[in-house]
Amino acid sequence: MESIKFIGKKLFILDQTLLPNEEKWVEIKNKEQSYNAVKTLMVRGAPAIGIFAGYSMALFSENNNIYELKNYLDSSRPTAVNLSWATDRIVKAFENGKNLIDEAIAIHNEDIEMCRKISEYGLTLLNNGDGILTHCNAGELATSRYGTGLGPLLLGKEKGYEFHVFCDETRPLLQGARLTSYELEKAGIDVTLICDNMAGFVMQKGLIDAILVGCDRIAANGDTANKIGTSSVAVLANYYNIPFYVLGPYSSVDFKCKTGNDIEIEEREGDEIKHMFFEKPTALNKTKCFNPAFDVTDNSLITAIITDKGIAYPPFDNSLKEMLG
Repeated sequence: MESIKFIGKKLFILDQTLLPNEEKWVEIKNKEQSYNAVKTLMVRGAPAIGIFAGYSMALFSENNNIYELKNYLDSSRPTAVNLSWATDRIVKAFENGKNLIDEAIAIHNEDIEMCRKISEYGLTLLNNGDGILTHCNAGELATSRYGTGLGPLLLGKEKGYEFHVFCDETRPLLQGARLTSYELEKAGIDVTLICDNMAGFVMQKGLIDAILVGCDRIAANGDTANKIGTSSVAVLANYYNIPFYVLGPYSSVDFKCKTGNDIEIEEREGDEIKHMFFEKPTALNKTKCFNPAFDVTDNSLITAIITDKGIAYPPFDNSLKEMLG
């Protein structure tokens, strides 16, 4: 399932804010539309944002100062390290006289291979028939192919594995409900949608064998920035002694970011809690809202971090560095 297409020097995205009720492809024609697409979550997921940023930089640097363009696009989602990673790469390509379109296409192709490797590593930790809990969306819509958090499930399906997935709805933007359950249904994987506050219940009942989540940033010590609510799932998993796996590209490891305390957490508009996806407001207009998009999962709660370079186990400050070779 593609979410980004580059055809004849034109950039298109599948508007994820309209899923699952409408599949609409939108052409991105300028830097403002590119910024808005990331800011409003029309395109989302760390790897997909990186791919999209690469194409946006390559296309719109023709009419914009490339350094100003980088800073502008980077500000759309400050927590997602793949965004700045991709814009940095295009800037370096520019400075080295490379073809920027070719570099953007290379980023896209490398992401496909990266997701395949993550999926293969992740699948080695699962068994046929496992019950899996997911939070947020980390499949093909958030990446390029297979995905990160959902990658082992989609690859496993191709190889004949059968899983039963319990999918957290993931408030307030409902990525789990709107996107993850949508992707898994399309792939023919047995999926049951649950409210976020039911995660502990299904763990208590013995229905969960492993938890798979994606991430947007990995600190040098293994703390991870995940969609808001993920750290609560990790605490529950730790209590019930269920493996908690974080899956993401190695490019998400930020060695300049020493711990989770150094990760900038994006705070979004409070109206997303009260208005988005509801016909009528769910609270009074004067009621204040606090809407951080991410929280930090402490490394002590993580069983393993699965990247395209391999599987890292605690202590992560050592194992993540060792992956550099």
